[in-house]
Amino acid sequence: MRKPAIELQSLVDAHDEPAVIIDCDYKIIAANVTYCESYGISPAEILNHRCHEVSHRSSEPCHEHGEQCPHKAIFEAHVPVQVLHTHFDATGEPDYVRIKSYPLKGAANSTYLLEVIHRIAPDLELSCDDMRMIGRSKAFVGFMENIMAAAKMDAPVLINGESGVGKELAAQFVHKHSALAAGPYIELNCAAIPEALFESEIFGHEKGAFTGCAGARKGLYELADGGTLFLDEIGELPLSIQAKLLRVLDNGEFRRVGGHSLHRANVRVIAATNRDLAKMVEAGSFRADLYYRIAALAVRIPPLRERRRDIGALAEFLAVRIGTQCGQTLHFSRAALQALESYSFPGNVRELRNIVQRAAAHAHDGVIGVEHLNLKPAAEAAENIHTSHAACSDARPISEIEREYTRSLLQQHNGNRKLVASILGISERTLYRRLKSYHSCQHHTPN
Repeated sequence: MRKPAIELQSLVDAHDEPAVIIDCDYKIIAANVTYCESYGISPAEILNHRCHEVSHRSSEPCHEHGEQCPHKAIFEAHVPVQVLHTHFDATGEPDYVRIKSYPLKGAANSTYLLEVIHRIAPDLELSCDDMRMIGRSKAFVGFMENIMAAAKMDAPVLINGESGVGKELAAQFVHKHSALAAGPYIELNCAAIPEALFESEIFGHEKGAFTGCAGARKGLYELADGGTLFLDEIGELPLSIQAKLLRVLDNGEFRRVGGHSLHRANVRVIAATNRDLAKMVEAGSFRADLYYRIAALAVRIPPLRERRRDIGALAEFLAVRIGTQCGQTLHFSRAALQALESYSFPGNVRELRNIVQRAAAHAHDGVIGVEHLNLKPAAEAAENIHTSHAACSDARPISEIEREYTRSLLQQHNGNRKLVASILGISERTLYRRLKSYHSCQHHTPN
């Protein structure tokens, strides 16, 4: 039976999403109108452009920059592949995409690459006001895909990540791109409220509920009606409040402190933590039923050390922003950028921001050099963490490593507890408890 001859252009025109066919030399030999419009090149001009020149705005293939290249997979292994990439659209803005790539067989056993591009959020503006939510690394683009999927659902979201990765920004992002975006957005730091005030803070109280209570007051859950309540550091939530929070998540009903009437609110809860809630459930310090209720949609934010490709762009943006605020043009020396990209950032993006702010204050000629970064104290602590994991025979407890890092930060910032707490992503109260426990451990350490 004679095989039908199919025109390559008709293959891409059959797709509603951006689609393109590429040869073994990276040259585009067919593209549909949607692809051309996405990257700002007319159909008449796009042929024979190399794919990386169009989608990445780069003269080099993406695999030379550390990305997984579908072109190599197709032409070397001849198997379909899916990858996450950051492209740049017609205006030069980041375009987060999932690429589905397929091998096409042509005449004389020739091979071509068919790419169909699925935007992670085709109808939404992804450029957040704060560059801490922007990146190009594979780890970050994967996170963006997960958080966009979470935003479109109406279930509770649990955001997990180390201190300083930007969990509060991720929560704001979910709210802004959800069906409840027009409603209120209320934040509560669970580590900053004394246990005795928790119930009143979340659910409100009636007149006379306790001594000195002169009038009724709505709680944060009620104030968030029609919108989002963000519970930061939910791992700090007392067990007694966990049970009451579970009930309101199940049916939306609650009573104010001192009241008998049932109130109802339509609230989406987003929770965040840097703790391992699953282990807390095993230890009995976090309710299993609440954990499974809030973790219906779980999103992990990668730490900065897993997205090193983003460090330079983040640092440069922060320098521009800080320079604009103080009327100064700031940029990094090449050596300074290399130092930042080699640093482990135990405090993640929050630490990067503080480093850039401090360096900007000392860069009087507008050039931020290595000498302005002052990375050594924290870097030594990070190296200790690395060493403790690498050498099992000489491993130290995590608590000891944490103690050294905390003390190095206090020394580096002249005892400024508020700033150190910010870098660590904890409240001053939590930092105070840590320091107190460190002091206690010192006095109880056997000789």
